[in-house]
Amino acid sequence: MPSRIFVTGLGFISGLGNNAQENLNSLLNLRSGIGRIRHIETSLRDELLVSEVRMASEELSCLAGVPSTEAYSRNTLLGIIAAKEAYRHASLGDHPGLRTGLISGTTVGGMDQCEKYYQDFLFNDSKNAFIDIYDCADSTEKIADHLGLKGFMTTISTACSSAANSIMFAARLMKAGKLDCAVAGGTESLTKFHLNGFNALKILDKQLCRPFDAGRNGINLGEGAAYLILETEEANEKTGNRVICELAGYGNACEAFHQTASSPDGTGAYLAMKKALEMSGKTPDAVDYINAHGTGTDNNDLSEGRAIENLFTGKIPWVSSTKPFTGHMTSAAGSAEAIISILGLVHGIVWPNMNFSNQMPELKFRPVTEMIRGANLNLVMSNSFGFGGNDSSLIFKKYGVH
Repeated sequence: MPSRIFVTGLGFISGLGNNAQENLNSLLNLRSGIGRIRHIETSLRDELLVSEVRMASEELSCLAGVPSTEAYSRNTLLGIIAAKEAYRHASLGDHPGLRTGLISGTTVGGMDQCEKYYQDFLFNDSKNAFIDIYDCADSTEKIADHLGLKGFMTTISTACSSAANSIMFAARLMKAGKLDCAVAGGTESLTKFHLNGFNALKILDKQLCRPFDAGRNGINLGEGAAYLILETEEANEKTGNRVICELAGYGNACEAFHQTASSPDGTGAYLAMKKALEMSGKTPDAVDYINAHGTGTDNNDLSEGRAIENLFTGKIPWVSSTKPFTGHMTSAAGSAEAIISILGLVHGIVWPNMNFSNQMPELKFRPVTEMIRGANLNLVMSNSFGFGGNDSSLIFKKYGVH
């Protein structure tokens, strides 16, 4: 049974940029992707702030290498672009003998096209090709086709922990000897249904989101896709790929406290982080930085903050939410923020929690508000907590550190 899982490739598209390097450049320049709605025809266009990928779907088709006349959702196009980048980064196409799987998280699926052609479905059959792409698994199958993967593939939908759970499930398959390598992450596009659903819950902020701030008022939604290439230690000896970092631990807990809310004391978040630490073999004081789920809602930030304080009873690590950069990418958030955490780990940077100004009276710690360069980071944690209390935590370790 392989004991170590290495990260060897990254692919990332978001409101910050169309590839991992562009995303990194935006982060380094403290440039947020959040702004007014451009691509969605909605009555909320002038009310809400979101982080959209800058390209229209027709432009994404070109970038993905897909004819714009074919039935592809925006969700799928984003996934193809990010997964291809990660796959090329690790040159996995040069190693066809390895058992490579695709584990992809998404929840919106092909909703954007169903919204667009709903009236056609009712009155004629001219757009029936777009019915089939509504299913979340359609994006996974098409991504696999574009990567040339013919083996294991599966789709995970656990709301905002989907992509983190995809990474976790991939690692479990690899440790069980079922796969040698995996493309793991998630993709999510913004749709009217998406916006209206969160708006109905009254958790969208019409201003810039302010995670962990006493005056926080909700979420700015975002879209994009992010995928990691994972390899077992044995597979890495065959590929010779440069190891970016190690996936040292992961944990999931489903507290099922409420359909959408986290428990007041953060039981699920606490258990997920604790399990990840136990797997890594590290104690809480070994964690240098936590990329918090930090949505900016009243419920999440208090729940997560209490869980952090309950687990890290000594010195609390640097903590920040990077959602003021990317918006909340929902099902893709786990892999997007995993990559952001990894980029910080590799470059020795702690990302700031932008838009913060007022300390939450219920918490003792404050998030990091200024970018810290030259930080000595060896172990970073990335949290992703979904509706239904499905909470996941990932731990990445600098390669070569014991």
